[in-house]
Amino acid sequence: MKILSGEQIRAADQQTIKSQGIRSDELMERAGLATFQWLHQQLNSSPVVFHIFCGIGNNGGDGLVIARHLLEHGYKIKVYIVNYSDKRSADFLINLDRLKDRKVWPEVLSNDGKLPEIPMEDMVLDAIFGTGLNRTPDAWVTELISHINASKAFVISIDIASGLFLDKVFENEKSVIKANYVLTFQFPKLIFFLPQTGLYCENSVVLDIGLDKDFVSSLDNTYDFIQKQDIGELYRYRKKFSHKGTYGHALIVGGSYGKIGAVALSAKACLKSGSGLVTTFVPLCGYIPLQATVPEIMVLTDKEDERISEIEIPFKPTVIGIGMGMGTTEVVLNAFKTFLKANSTPLVIDADGINLLSKEKALLKYLPPQTVLTPHPKELERLIGSWQDDFEKLEKAQKFSDKYNCVLVLKGAHTITLYKDKGFVNSTGNPGLATAGSGDVLTGIITALIAQGYSALDAAIMGVYLHGRAGDLCLESESMESLIASEIIENLGAAFREFFTEEIKEEGKESTS
Repeated sequence: MKILSGEQIRAADQQTIKSQGIRSDELMERAGLATFQWLHQQLNSSPVVFHIFCGIGNNGGDGLVIARHLLEHGYKIKVYIVNYSDKRSADFLINLDRLKDRKVWPEVLSNDGKLPEIPMEDMVLDAIFGTGLNRTPDAWVTELISHINASKAFVISIDIASGLFLDKVFENEKSVIKANYVLTFQFPKLIFFLPQTGLYCENSVVLDIGLDKDFVSSLDNTYDFIQKQDIGELYRYRKKFSHKGTYGHALIVGGSYGKIGAVALSAKACLKSGSGLVTTFVPLCGYIPLQATVPEIMVLTDKEDERISEIEIPFKPTVIGIGMGMGTTEVVLNAFKTFLKANSTPLVIDADGINLLSKEKALLKYLPPQTVLTPHPKELERLIGSWQDDFEKLEKAQKFSDKYNCVLVLKGAHTITLYKDKGFVNSTGNPGLATAGSGDVLTGIITALIAQGYSALDAAIMGVYLHGRAGDLCLESESMESLIASEIIENLGAAFREFFTEEIKEEGKESTS
């Protein structure tokens, strides 16, 4: 699903009005009706009182449409006009008249008025500011927003949480609605998925309002929101006459004394994600633990017992995952440096591999094309430098990806995979994945997918999705607190099977047609 900019959303609205021969207020009616229908389906005429705060632009107009439909279906409503400007949009005024025709006269809130009482058992609909907001609200509106947040009422924002901007971070957190839900139109917004702004959009639901599909398809967007159907298009069903050699030979390099578990997790995840063969390269101290805990893998060892000092590979692997638990001492750095200079095999680099690149950035020029790097936020900062906000972080990461022709997997609540000027926002996962070894598992998954012939970018996008989906499936038997990395691996089969069973069904349809 595309994530569009504010300018693209406005263009899609205008093209829809033109191509479908409708008025702008009819499109607003669609948006308001879709929102009401979602609310009505959830509440089923529950005796809740709605406090509907409407600005004087098109977002406020949406709120007035919703208020009218709620009223007509027997809900109790209190409507407020947040009078932050003398200007009113034409469609706002049309819908204000329609509400007044039904004998509802909203209370007008201004900078010299009293703040309304909002009981915590009531519900707030926030339609104050839409996606066009580009400056911090006035002080009295900020006070109103803080009042709404302090009410402890359940808050639903329409299209966007009021006070958020689409393309930059807010200046004053008190000026932003904290929404329990955001009901947004046609497309998710990038701000829903960034750490600094996503906190104000606890949950989001995308409502279809029938925008022109051909026009939307023609738009060149920067970010996509990756969902199950997108991964289904990438998934490759295994053929009957294949063998283990068909699915590649992955090498996992890493580990040090006390950190062999990182390699074990990565190697096992690599096997469970379909690599035909998996070999590990570890210090001598890792030989017995790995042979005992993951009997399906092969183990090569360094001459040194506690750390990697020289990476010697006596075969040609399909792909190499490297860095987990490896350490960053001078000896390890020299081994890593020598390896990179001689290597031409596709790479997935994680953890200490990224930290070593950050220590000696001249090594970045030796990365094979489309190397996958999987940094967590602190590792990313070491790699690309600090940033002022999440938008600058993405901009710097995109420039880094373009400069070094690498795929960046920015791990987080909604992991974002970047390749040059294109980004892919993941839809799966939960806070239970914030656990030791989770990143090692992800590296193993991505490495396995590359071993099987997926491109580096597709492997990263698909690997991130499957990792998150396996984490979600863990919650059927675990809590977020109790989830551990090995359980992510145990649920990979179920995550893959969601695509495997659909592929079987499709083949069945073809064979009977």
